Amino acid sequence: MRLASISVDLDSLPHYCRIHGLPESLLDAEARTLIHRVAVPRFRDLLASVGAPGTFFAIGEDLESDPGAADAMRQAHAAGIEVASHSHAHDYALTRRGPTAIAEDLARADAAILKATGVRPSGFRAPGYTLNADLYAATVAQGYRYGSSAFPAAPYYAAKAAVMGALAAMGRPSRSVLDTPRVLLAPRVPYRPDPARPYRRGTGAVVELPMTVTPLVRFPFIGTFAATLPRGTMRAAYRACRADAFFNFELHGVDVLDAADGIPPELVRQQRDLRVSAAKKQERLRSVFQWLKDDFDVVTLRDAAGHFTATL
Repeated sequence: MRLASISVDLDSLPHYCRIHGLPESLLDAEARTLIHRVAVPRFRDLLASVGAPGTFFAIGEDLESDPGAADAMRQAHAAGIEVASHSHAHDYALTRRGPTAIAEDLARADAAILKATGVRPSGFRAPGYTLNADLYAATVAQGYRYGSSAFPAAPYYAAKAAVMGALAAMGRPSRSVLDTPRVLLAPRVPYRPDPARPYRRGTGAVVELPMTVTPLVRFPFIGTFAATLPRGTMRAAYRACRADAFFNFELHGVDVLDAADGIPPELVRQQRDLRVSAAKKQERLRSVFQWLKDDFDVVTLRDAAGHFTATL
């Protein structure tokens, strides 16, 4: 059985301001709610158009502060989309906060998702994809069935380090965090982590479902690239991963937005994919969703975890 999952991280625009070292005051009230108000319905339509399920990774504080966001997740759950945890505050430095603060953050996110959907989340994705022993232990304590944080993509890691260095040199430091280089050696297929070193294989209770990267060069097959790079490049990357037992296609809410949706020009200048029209990006993503539908059994991450938990 070959499985695929389509998941969307619902990072709201303030988090992109933090990544790029921009003031959050650039965002008006409508811009702050764009992800749940505009992007979520577009993703629901995309998934429905190919008859595929999906997983949304929601941020707890968004559901607490925005009734529209909570309602969007309630509707998504009712439509059969899994709603999983992307932490409560999406603190890029969550792994540095210590066990107590980490546990409190995850518990608060679970409570917000439970209130919105009526169901506790089964899975977790770390802010900025950054995982360590304390955070892994918290996912075990919360009783999650899976984590999906490992992103062993060498080109992504190098680009992130370069951008963070450039922003620091400009006096506009990013609030993102660069993970340990050990992530680059993490398995690119589902595995049980070593609880003390979760980027290595072990006997951990919570199975890890890494995001898809190609063999050898470990080029990331993620929504931003799938929607903006030349189709031939992405088709070649897809073919390199098509034989995998599991294809974990990860996206973000901004992957279906553009400048015309009301995003401040200062952020558009930094987030180059926002210069590509939302219509073009949605067309490209619909094609990739169909590739997955044709070649794999597309399931939620929760259902994929059920399969791999039984087989690993």
